[in-house]
Amino acid sequence: MWRDSFRLQIFCLLMAVLAIVVLVHNFFQLEHLDDDTVSGSNWITENNVQHSLSQTTKTTRKPYCSYTQQTLSKREQEEQKTLLAAIQWPKPPDGKIAFAQSTDPTHSDFVIVKPSRFFRVGDELEVLVRMKDFQGKPKQYGGDYLQARIHSPLLKAGATGRIVDCHNGLYKVFFTLLWPGEVKVSVSLVHPSEAIQVLLRLREERPDRVYFKSSFKSGRYSETTECNVCLPGDLPVCNFTDLYTGEPWFCYKPRKLSCASRISHAKGGYLKGLLTQEESLFFQSDVNIKRPILPSGSDSVIVKPKAFTDSSSVDRAEDPTASPSGYYYEDQWRSRTHWIHNFNKSDDITECLQGKVVHLFGDSTIRQWFEYLTAFVPDLVEFNLRSPKNVGPFMSVDLKHNILLKFRCHGPPIRFSTVFSSELHYIANELNSIVGGRNTVIAITIWSHFSTFPVEVYIRRLRNIRRSVIQLLDRSPETLIVIRTANVQELGPEVSLFNSDWYSFQLDSVMRKMFSGIAVHFVDAWEMSVAHYLPHNLHPHKVIVKNQIDAFLSYVCPLQT
Repeated sequence: MWRDSFRLQIFCLLMAVLAIVVLVHNFFQLEHLDDDTVSGSNWITENNVQHSLSQTTKTTRKPYCSYTQQTLSKREQEEQKTLLAAIQWPKPPDGKIAFAQSTDPTHSDFVIVKPSRFFRVGDELEVLVRMKDFQGKPKQYGGDYLQARIHSPLLKAGATGRIVDCHNGLYKVFFTLLWPGEVKVSVSLVHPSEAIQVLLRLREERPDRVYFKSSFKSGRYSETTECNVCLPGDLPVCNFTDLYTGEPWFCYKPRKLSCASRISHAKGGYLKGLLTQEESLFFQSDVNIKRPILPSGSDSVIVKPKAFTDSSSVDRAEDPTASPSGYYYEDQWRSRTHWIHNFNKSDDITECLQGKVVHLFGDSTIRQWFEYLTAFVPDLVEFNLRSPKNVGPFMSVDLKHNILLKFRCHGPPIRFSTVFSSELHYIANELNSIVGGRNTVIAITIWSHFSTFPVEVYIRRLRNIRRSVIQLLDRSPETLIVIRTANVQELGPEVSLFNSDWYSFQLDSVMRKMFSGIAVHFVDAWEMSVAHYLPHNLHPHKVIVKNQIDAFLSYVCPLQT
């Protein structure tokens, strides 16, 4: 018996030593590839374990990284399959469509169904959109990307509509009438179906159309090399895959310096010449990008107030996924899923945030929240961390009221100017380091910088963040977590190839599905930007940001009803 016990102890000791050897070996591979480089066409797989160490695997790329090479559990595979199926877009019946047969917004029109009927607040308004090509012939297939809203300019009121593709050149748009008065309808063609097919091709075949770079430095000598989620060819690379999340990131290895000498990350630039001459015709600013579709007949209806005896509330919707999620009235966003308190005075915000730590994670659209709060609240003073402008990290402090506000950008891919390598943090890892509690508030947005990659890359990132969110809520259920959705932006021929609203719409749809059923809250920046009368902008105007902040703080400090 004593011998058996001794043998067991020896066996356990050997296993522990073996585990340490493997850990050191993997760490050496990931962080010191100046001595042991891997092929630029390799993919890093992820094990379904929280603190898994990724290892390189030799995989042939045709013609680029195969994002399906991720190691997923059966459950993750099924979820990914379902998500990709949910955002599948209708395709034209023929492979190549000539420009003359593509959708022309000028020849197309819309009609209000039964415009003369009696409308009351709460009724549904139906609009039929009829698409035609540049020869004036009706389109016989769907797949166009539209945006639609109702609005009353004098009331500064607006709301989005629900668009249904009939797959025959016709589209139905349904609006819930939410305020009385004259209500106008606006419909725009963002991209014709033929352009969408080009965007699909670029997303799958050219994820390198935005490229990144890193600087490496030792003493006075420095080198700069290209970086990305994956790199083509067989040149040696530095493997900067994250140890905990398995998020892949590579840079071509400098000729003379070690991988450990990397000091910074930055956007490299945008590739040119991505389209054929025929494809470029589908992306013309004054022809078929975000062009209005005009009405055939009246573009407005008169809406009467609800009957005095009708006690139902059209403002409130029990379903958190209700469409629309809210609407503007007198330039203030009225959510249909939760009560919003307008924080019009800085003292109101101070009272709400007193004693709290607020973490803002993501891109420049949530950095706008940091900038708004710091500028609007006098006692909230930015602490100079000597961070690069517009990059961060940033921190503002109100010592009198014990408020700490922090912003940090998400990890690569991110198209910022120079970010120090030491500040390239993944949101999932940041969440894992937060204790949480009733005085901890977290807001997250992540979408814009993933628009050039296959959707699987985005799903992977959200999967890691979601896992960390669930674990944080499990250990600290009182922690408040808010997700800011994507928003629309101004588009031109070039921007459309990299940051089209269609790309953002697809990613936003995936994000909403992946976080449904989890105890997080949403600020619907998408509807807030589509429904507003101001021109679309990647960084929404101040009045829209103010409404986003009101919605956010209304989760932090719910209005007592």
